[in-house]
Amino acid sequence: MKLSTKRVAFFLPSLDGGGAERVLVNLAQGFAKRGLRVDMVLAKAKGPYLSQVPLEVQVVDLGARRVLYSLPSLVRYLRQERPQAMLSTLNHANIMALWAKKLAHVPTRLVVREANTVSISAASAPTLKGKLMPYLIRVFYRWADVVVANSRGVAEDLLRLVGPPPDKVKVIYNPVVTPELFVKAEEPLDHPWFRRGEPPVILGVGRLTKQKDFPTLIQAFALVRKKRPARLMILGEGEERPNLEALVRELGLKGDVALPGFVDNPYKFMKRAAALVLSSRWEGLPNALIEALALGTPVVATDCPGGSREILEDEKWGRLVPIGDIEVLADAIVDVLSNPKLPEESIKRVIRRFDLDCIVVEYLKVMNLE
Repeated sequence: MKLSTKRVAFFLPSLDGGGAERVLVNLAQGFAKRGLRVDMVLAKAKGPYLSQVPLEVQVVDLGARRVLYSLPSLVRYLRQERPQAMLSTLNHANIMALWAKKLAHVPTRLVVREANTVSISAASAPTLKGKLMPYLIRVFYRWADVVVANSRGVAEDLLRLVGPPPDKVKVIYNPVVTPELFVKAEEPLDHPWFRRGEPPVILGVGRLTKQKDFPTLIQAFALVRKKRPARLMILGEGEERPNLEALVRELGLKGDVALPGFVDNPYKFMKRAAALVLSSRWEGLPNALIEALALGTPVVATDCPGGSREILEDEKWGRLVPIGDIEVLADAIVDVLSNPKLPEESIKRVIRRFDLDCIVVEYLKVMNLE
């Protein structure tokens, strides 16, 4: 493969274990396979996804303790390397990228990606910076060449409450379905809960934050347990761990609920789970929901703002339940456990819509790299 003269940069704070980080690692892989020169520019080169960056991709560590402090180094990078295009994600990193381009005075085409429902995440933010984010986005996203929203719900929220020019907003879904997804799903899983004859395992995946509303899932599981044997495993790490562990103890579920933390390969768990449940209060475009469907695992999701309804195409491919409704969620889980078959049509449809190669083509267009 001939290496292109075109250089593209991806900028984000780090490669901690979140959906946005996973998306950029996948995109870096897709761009590199097409022969582009790819730089993964990180405010701080750390995080579990760092080891998954393809060898063809150059990691640029700006060595900053916080994203704000990365601005001078990012300006210097843009002046020295002058990439044809840069994609940034996560709104505080997006604002730094926009300032860096303006200060660097370079012709780099800058695309910023919004991965969450800004109005709700800001209202729930614990810090002043988080609560001010809609205002900052309203002012600075206008400097972007293109604003990519990862779902129609996110795009509508941006246009309604934050107000970038409509012609700058483009919806591009997450590049979730990759060959590696299916390879990793087939890796052996040595966990006693997944042995033959054991009760079905309900799986939750995501950061342990208020957004994911795992307390509702745990309380719904307590009701499920009264109706049939089952277990609950939640993969992820975050600040809500102490509260979740306390709730598990309070409900007497310690033997049947596991919170093993972040795992490098969640797909082998997804493949063998009886169902994946997304209990979020709001979302952007939840990768776990797409991945589970692609692997043939039945799903239940809250009908929250964001992209869950889009993924399921209303309720064609899985159950949607009201946010925070413990009893309805429990009933939906029991129904799915009783009727676990997922239509083959749904698996093929999801694979087509969220395939890495197809999504890469869309990004190449908005970044003028075709």
